[in-house]
Amino acid sequence: MTFTVAIIGRPNVGKSTLFNRLVGKKLALVDDQPGVTRDRREGQARLGDLDFTVIDTAGLEEADPASLAGRMRAQTEEALASADAIVFVVDARAGITPHDRQFADLVRRAAKPVILLANKAESRAGILQTYEAFGLGLGDPIPFSAEHGEGLSELYDALREALPEQTRLPDPEEEGAEAEPADDADRPLRVAIVGRPNAGKSTLINRMLGEERLLTGPEAGITRDSIGLDWEWRGRKVKLFDTAGMRRRSKVEEKLEKLAVSDGLRAVKFAEVVVLLLDATIPFEKQDLAIQNLIEKEGRALVIAVNKWDLVAGDPGRLKRLTDDSERLLSQVKGARIVPVSALTGDGVDRLMEACFAAAEVWSRRISTARLNKWLSRVLEGHPPPAVSGRRIKIRYMTQVKARPPHFALFGNQLDSLPESYTRYLINGLREQFDLPGTPIRLSMRTSDNPYDKE
Repeated sequence: MTFTVAIIGRPNVGKSTLFNRLVGKKLALVDDQPGVTRDRREGQARLGDLDFTVIDTAGLEEADPASLAGRMRAQTEEALASADAIVFVVDARAGITPHDRQFADLVRRAAKPVILLANKAESRAGILQTYEAFGLGLGDPIPFSAEHGEGLSELYDALREALPEQTRLPDPEEEGAEAEPADDADRPLRVAIVGRPNAGKSTLINRMLGEERLLTGPEAGITRDSIGLDWEWRGRKVKLFDTAGMRRRSKVEEKLEKLAVSDGLRAVKFAEVVVLLLDATIPFEKQDLAIQNLIEKEGRALVIAVNKWDLVAGDPGRLKRLTDDSERLLSQVKGARIVPVSALTGDGVDRLMEACFAAAEVWSRRISTARLNKWLSRVLEGHPPPAVSGRRIKIRYMTQVKARPPHFALFGNQLDSLPESYTRYLINGLREQFDLPGTPIRLSMRTSDNPYDKE
């Protein structure tokens, strides 16, 4: 049986470090600055023979519910309500604070099994200060070090004791045959949503999910971690990734923002389709083009969503102008689908997802060598490559070496001298002939040196 564990505590006690330790990856941002985590993040953890879902949460703080800190606290309370057990983390070095006592009462009212971890107890002094946590009335504190992995066996034992039904070892007679590996068709489509700060990325994902799963608000730069969320659209599985807003590098000064942007770039790298979210009132700014260039370099399929369309819906020619601008400015991913959306009303979400699945299909497309070379022979007959230093470049044949994104290899002589303009001509021809809109196309040159070929 699977179960869910929520990690909570005041800011800067090491919750995200513990989360990363349990999932075995550096998924959550970690920094000495308090309050790094804002949205709640879920991950698949493994501890011994236990597999479970773990939730990293924002630090608990007393605040006005309408403020950013208040909305963060609401996210933490949602995690408490959905968890089977709670790991309450305190700082053994700092000792028990009034905030710890206050939130211990909140944990107690949740009526869930509680495991008390006294983190940062690497030193002898830290271990001695652990005993102060007895005063919280949440049971025996476990001396722990999330940074060094000390105390994991004690945490394992505590989970087994707190959730005996969910953590019981399976009966060999009940295990049966091993489960068959999941079919590729059952794998979720990984979609990352990127854009400038305050473009509405988190609001759009909340509208897709039908719940206030991510923090939103008028403040720019609320999102820090790249949060992955499972979703189902019309019976098809999707993994949505919310990312931090990406500003120009010259404007990024704080270390924390650099970490957040780096986390967003990692989400792009592991996505299949990337949705570039533009603001309909100020589309295609310089930073939007820089983000698109990153997407193309990573070889991801691109869909352009234009948010806040409800604000410009009275301009009938706006979509046509945006399409023309896209063809002119985004030549490397020519034909990328542009979808008007409104994150506030949900209008355009279905069209956006249809475009994402269509883009994924194009991104994964394979073309037979016979079709490629039939097209190539017509191209070479109508527009052969130019001569270089009196010798004509000889192109023999072409084949597709891989998909995702489509990657083709051109074989012949002196291909290193092929002008860039002719390479672009071939790529544009491939895109048009084989219907490959909105996806990067790679073209490699494979030159064979033949000493007897003096043509």
